[in-house]
Amino acid sequence: MIARAFQQRRATTLALFEGIEETTFCRQVHPDFSPIGWHLGHIAYTESLWLLERSAGLRCLFPQYRKLFAADGLPKNERVQLPTLEEIRYYLSVVREEVLNYLKVADVEQEERLLRFLLQHESQHNEIITFILELFRSQETKVRNQESEDRSQELLFPPSRPSEMIQIPAGEFEIGNNSIDALDNEQPVHRIYLEAYWIDRYPVTCGQYRAFIEAGGYQNSCWWLPSGWEWLQTEFVTQPLYWCYDPAWHNHPVCGVSWYEAEAYSRFVGKRLPTEAEWEKAVSWDAKANRRRIYPWGDEKPTPKHCNFSIPHQDFASPQIGKTTSVDAYPAGQSAYGLYDALGNVWEWTASWFDRYSGFQSYPYVGYSQVYFDQQHRVLKGGSWATCPWSLRSSFRNWYHPTVRQLFAGFRCASNRSL
Repeated sequence: MIARAFQQRRATTLALFEGIEETTFCRQVHPDFSPIGWHLGHIAYTESLWLLERSAGLRCLFPQYRKLFAADGLPKNERVQLPTLEEIRYYLSVVREEVLNYLKVADVEQEERLLRFLLQHESQHNEIITFILELFRSQETKVRNQESEDRSQELLFPPSRPSEMIQIPAGEFEIGNNSIDALDNEQPVHRIYLEAYWIDRYPVTCGQYRAFIEAGGYQNSCWWLPSGWEWLQTEFVTQPLYWCYDPAWHNHPVCGVSWYEAEAYSRFVGKRLPTEAEWEKAVSWDAKANRRRIYPWGDEKPTPKHCNFSIPHQDFASPQIGKTTSVDAYPAGQSAYGLYDALGNVWEWTASWFDRYSGFQSYPYVGYSQVYFDQQHRVLKGGSWATCPWSLRSSFRNWYHPTVRQLFAGFRCASNRSL
């Protein structure tokens, strides 16, 4: 099963680079993110480091790449001098061949947690590559988007319905994940108590967010935290990064917003962002069975009937969607409390800072999660249309600075009372 998943993931990784021009391969499109070519080389470097050098005890096969592709090797702006795509594909191929040879004699059961970590690591870099490519496309279409904005008043938009909210009763529930798939920051499972609260059944849609834009939300400081308003004056943001004025997208989740934008909208409608615990209880807790679900709908692995996600190469007959979908498109993916669209489509910002759970133990190295427990990163939950199923679960924790808007992120709102 793991071997098949590795083969599928690598096929998906390489498919992202079909038809890529050399300038795109090596170019840094945003200062916070490395070129897509670097991410490709880093995947090979990480697999080689952990399975060949540290597990198998072999020498480094490509010592010339150690500084270039290590996460702490070079600043991001110095990662543009890269080998060619063909050279890095060769690097990937040689490393993978040696890995497969090692796994023939290794204790695979003993290595399973590391193998699953590496599978998710490659999957996460696939998603980063995907949104970097989307940044290239969004820059190319910036002029067309401006023309669409100029024509927006001529388009017929359906009225936005009020957000439907669901009451989550007070009580204890389990948060986290102890499975072999779980990353270190998801562990250990523990019980916590929450007072009753309300949460949106759906993520905030483009149609709903449009009301914030048209009401001057980006020009009125009363909706913004002081730090968010300061960021806004520096960045001159007037709409989400992946904004679309087409009425066909009216019921799609808003995508490409920073935490500050999500927070400001929440204040605009008299609500707030849910905490990570509130989000996870509403998505994963089955009160009738008094147990935690792996996914909102239960423990059945994600399929195209449940949500919008990155389908592994050659895994399903269903084609890749490759974009957001309507927030009510997947009734089979509802949580026990009735939340829609909690996994896939867009990541969802929460009010919580990324931090350790009590009993946290770093794996496979201290720097994977622990260095980000700095009260500078907000938690995102749920995954996006570009997230692979290996990282798609209710307990999965993503984290970014509140200023970041390049990933496929949206949000839903919460409240202490019914609105």
